[in-house]
Amino acid sequence: MAASLDDDFESDNQDYYSLLNVRKEATLEELKGSYRRLCMLYHPDKHRDPELKSQAEQLFNQVHQAYEVLSDAHSRAIYDIFGKKGLEVEGWEVVERKRTPAEIREEYERLQREREERRLQQRTNPKGTISVGVDATDLFDRYDEDFEEMPGGGFPHIEINKMHISQSIEAPLTNTDTAVLSGSLSTHNGTGGGNINMTVRRVTSAKGWGELELGAGDILGPLIGLKVFRNITQRCFLTAQGGLQFSPRGLRPSCSMMTARHLDQNTMGYLQWRWGPSSAMTTSLVRDTKSSHFTLALQLAVPHSYLMMSYQYKFQDEDQTKVKGSMKTGWFGTVVEYGAERKISRHSVLSATVSIGVPQGVTLKIKLARASQTYLFPIHLTDQLLPSAVFYATVGPLLVYMVIHRLVVIPYTQAQKEQDLELQRKSSAVDIAKKKTEAESAVLLMQESVRRIIEAEESKMGLIILNAWYGKFVSDTSQKQEKAKVIDVTVPLQCLVKDSKLILAEASKAGLPGFFDPCVGEEKSLKLLYQFRGVMHQVISADTEALRIPKQSHRIEPESS
Repeated sequence: MAASLDDDFESDNQDYYSLLNVRKEATLEELKGSYRRLCMLYHPDKHRDPELKSQAEQLFNQVHQAYEVLSDAHSRAIYDIFGKKGLEVEGWEVVERKRTPAEIREEYERLQREREERRLQQRTNPKGTISVGVDATDLFDRYDEDFEEMPGGGFPHIEINKMHISQSIEAPLTNTDTAVLSGSLSTHNGTGGGNINMTVRRVTSAKGWGELELGAGDILGPLIGLKVFRNITQRCFLTAQGGLQFSPRGLRPSCSMMTARHLDQNTMGYLQWRWGPSSAMTTSLVRDTKSSHFTLALQLAVPHSYLMMSYQYKFQDEDQTKVKGSMKTGWFGTVVEYGAERKISRHSVLSATVSIGVPQGVTLKIKLARASQTYLFPIHLTDQLLPSAVFYATVGPLLVYMVIHRLVVIPYTQAQKEQDLELQRKSSAVDIAKKKTEAESAVLLMQESVRRIIEAEESKMGLIILNAWYGKFVSDTSQKQEKAKVIDVTVPLQCLVKDSKLILAEASKAGLPGFFDPCVGEEKSLKLLYQFRGVMHQVISADTEALRIPKQSHRIEPESS
């Protein structure tokens, strides 16, 4: 959990260590020294110009806030682990201050969970399914003599013969109780019905939960049911369910029980017993790995006994492509299915399955899952086993998908990516412009201090920063078309000179007063040309590398005549 939180913080974090130009292990004395120096530089009372005074107040407040956080051991520990936003989480004020970093992280995650639970209580989780059954048997099973007698008989008759709509919403009542309201409507060849269900679930412990279900429908009548779940061991769990259906034909009780066990890391075994209107005993074996999914199931019942086997292969590509096949045989006949599934957008998955069975015939099933909504389109092509129906059911969806993917999906996703990139550029440009303005304001405030520092250093032939550049430098001849993205930081660095020394801590230089990041997300470096004891020196330092000058190794040797 903490990892994802850390990612969220990165986008809105100001590096307090870089702002004060101290190392992460800085002592309280080092913090005080840097703080006092910056306060003298940015104190609003030192500036008479109203605009400079306002800019000084803003920078002074930033420095003061950084010092307040880093000088307090408790706040500093929170900041080191979770960043600036970690300090904004409600609840820290009641936490014992003498905590280790591990205890602080644990406490933070607890506070985050409580905040998520409060959010959960204000949110529902809608789920829905829409199924539209299409009868297209006239495409393959029509009789020419019948069509000749009917007006317009040259066109096959395709109709929607069944529909099903279901919807559910969740309403968290407490941290342990959740209510679910669901309903469905179905129609088939002109007749239909519906039902509504209310379920209340309570989590009784870390090992189990129970739920009570109340339902009513226009066909089967009222329903009352109870379901419980329990972890028996770490590798085994049990589910039991019972219900009473008050139908027009009388009271119809039913119950079921299922137990499951982890056979190994990727394999589960299930055993289910069901008693009631459709009694059965079912056992199944499911193996799920990163690259495949396999299921083997056997059901013994009257009259619906069957043996089923399915296999799915998962391609390790960006679109999460899967191909699958299954065979099911029993007293009702035999059905063979094969198909494919692919992610077509960030929240949408499209799949197509061809079902070939005796005596069911050939059916094409199209499924679109978008977020929490599912759309099903079973298209019944023929009641017979016709090779032409199998061919078109297999090739047709592939051709349609390829055309739509090339003409619609690819242009749409590319447009979305370009739009996202443009928004990122605009956001980055706005942020860079803001940081640039703040840096320019800081440089204006430094001018008087820099003038005094240069005079003092010149009088003793000390350290003078002649030129300093920060950003992305382009030196490779193969990158001539790429522009360098650098800013002049001569004044900010000269302002940091003390006693003929410049010491930069091991942190990103972008957080230093008078600096900003001119190329967000790209590799940066710092290039200095300075004079010490009348001798020219030059150094190039990586962005986060600690730097101490002057150094003899930076000296520029005069060219020999």
